[in-house]
Amino acid sequence: MSSAPAPRSRLRVLATEFIRFGLIGGIGFVVDFGVFNLLRTTVMDPENMHGGPVIAKLISTALAILVNWLGNRFWTFRDRRRHDVLRESVEFFAVSIAGMGIGLACLWVSHYVLGYRSLLADNISGNVIGLILGAAFRFVLYRVWVFGPHRVQTTPLVKTKTQ
Repeated sequence: MSSAPAPRSRLRVLATEFIRFGLIGGIGFVVDFGVFNLLRTTVMDPENMHGGPVIAKLISTALAILVNWLGNRFWTFRDRRRHDVLRESVEFFAVSIAGMGIGLACLWVSHYVLGYRSLLADNISGNVIGLILGAAFRFVLYRVWVFGPHRVQTTPLVKTKTQ
């Protein structure tokens, strides 16, 4: 008998992880969007600070990455988290930073190359287009690399008392 899960079961696991990833991502989005707009309209307004929108996006995304790591580690992929938290977190942050680079690139191209400099344009390029492209990239790499099934230990994370 094969130990591979049935196709329907694998689809259910994928759907559950995708929904959880989306919910955690939604929380991260609120953090990212809120912090970005707070910074972009105050201390990092482009009228007062050259590069303000990109720096604001860098800060807001870094905070969102932290929120997302905690949510994905302890909820989305909780059955696949590893004992080596340091390595897992380094891999998670590496993928997240690459995903952040996608969002930053969208914002930079829109703001500095195409010349769309309004708050609305910055939000569309960084928080819509960049978010969608970056989220797709991150979900795939979190699922297959950071929390990939081949990375799971055979021993449970929480030790139980032996009798």
